[in-house]
Amino acid sequence: MIKSWLVIGGVTLLVAMAANFFTPSDRKWFKRLRRPKWLTFEFAIPFIWITIFICGAWSAYIVWESSKNWLIMGLYLLLELVTIAYTPVMFRLRSLKIGTIIGGTGAIIGIILTLAVLPISGWAALLLVPYILWSPIGTYTTWEMMKINPQDA
Repeated sequence: MIKSWLVIGGVTLLVAMAANFFTPSDRKWFKRLRRPKWLTFEFAIPFIWITIFICGAWSAYIVWESSKNWLIMGLYLLLELVTIAYTPVMFRLRSLKIGTIIGGTGAIIGIILTLAVLPISGWAALLLVPYILWSPIGTYTTWEMMKINPQDA
């Protein structure tokens, strides 16, 4: 039997790899966008998201081992799918508004998931806090970019 942590980690990795389906012109579109002056930490964003995904997978493992609840595992998967959809969908549609909507949707799902997980495991809920804190920051950043790049809203 395959260990649950291996399945959860594998699914997390597979879904995350799916985010890499965009073209060089999609990437060029995003690179040319103006950023808010306060966005000085853009280099750290990939590392922040890696940490958030590790925490999310660890949280899912704790919940699975505690409850074997498929519905909550589905919520974890939905959260990851929405989070991962941000980049390729926004790039493909070249729409910061779509990125803002996807980011906001992820933040709401993250809060719902955390509240669902809390009765099962406080540690699992705590591991979702980085997502709850960071997702609105990313969403706000995209919203601000929409204001300074109105042609790409």
